Amino acid sequence: QVQLVESGGGLVQTGGSLRLSCAASGGTFSRYTMAWFRQAPGREREFVAGITRTFGTRYSDSVKGRFTISRDNAKNTMYLQMNTLQPDDTAVYYCTAVLTIAIMTSPNMYDYWGQGTQVTVSS
Repeated sequence: QVQLVESGGGLVQTGGSLRLSCAASGGTFSRYTMAWFRQAPGREREFVAGITRTFGTRYSDSVKGRFTISRDNAKNTMYLQMNTLQPDDTAVYYCTAVLTIAIMTSPNMYDYWGQGTQVTVSS
């Protein structure tokens, strides 16, 4: 059983930056494909970015060029560097993991989830 804990959320002005972290425990972190999803009030949970165990990455069109996903297998931690933040990025951000080699964009394909961290971008 994998446990995931997100941190790093907060309130930032438009154009600002934040770095989210996801600390994993209880499993062999390096074997998992990891991803970030987000959910705004009244909206469905949506894919943001994913990273495979071989460090392949994938981004949603809405964040490509602004967000960077990375992982440090020695620290069992995944990161999401978010730059040029916009009010539309406001959401709860979730860390998730699945024991597979591909990055899926449907939340239904992931097995483990963190509790989420709130990101609020003020205009």
